[in-house]
Amino acid sequence: MHPKEERTYLMVKPDGVRKGLIGEIIKRIEQRDLKIVALEMFKPTYDQIDSHYPKDEAWVKRLGSKTLNTYNKYGFDPMTEVGTSDEMEIGKKVRGWLLDYMTSAPLVKMIIQGIHAVDVVRKIVGPTMPATAEMGTVRGDFSIDSPVLANKEKRAVMNLVHASETPEEALHEIEYWFGKTSAVCEYKRFGVDE
Repeated sequence: MHPKEERTYLMVKPDGVRKGLIGEIIKRIEQRDLKIVALEMFKPTYDQIDSHYPKDEAWVKRLGSKTLNTYNKYGFDPMTEVGTSDEMEIGKKVRGWLLDYMTSAPLVKMIIQGIHAVDVVRKIVGPTMPATAEMGTVRGDFSIDSPVLANKEKRAVMNLVHASETPEEALHEIEYWFGKTSAVCEYKRFGVDE
């Protein structure tokens, strides 16, 4: 694969759609000389989102562990907050909050192509937690949400977008959300591909 052909997957989440940030996110991607080669707004089913996020015990337990650590760091009692201090049980609850959040409004899915697409898109969107994201990133400029607030309100962290973390994850997510016979649009960008 030519370096200019690396692809990644990005999804604008419900809060990004509701805040009217679709155009801003696309603008930031295109300003970095990346190409949008597939794009669609859609309303996901619960099953689609359920299959998007891992269900394996290690992932769910890690989610519970991070949540438990957040409760402890900020002085909240997990028994009072969610009725348990078991990492696996907390992880299942948080995963449920995530599924509810991701099916609460339309999403926008896209395939982005270009040099170091995976890493550059991750840099554009910023770290997962908006409250710690740098200004100049999508999350740093347009969200202030944090895990302590989300946990207190028993919901997922609203962080505007999902972006593949690795080239392998990107391939998997592109195939999952667009299929193997995706209608990817091939075109040349002025000043980028010429």
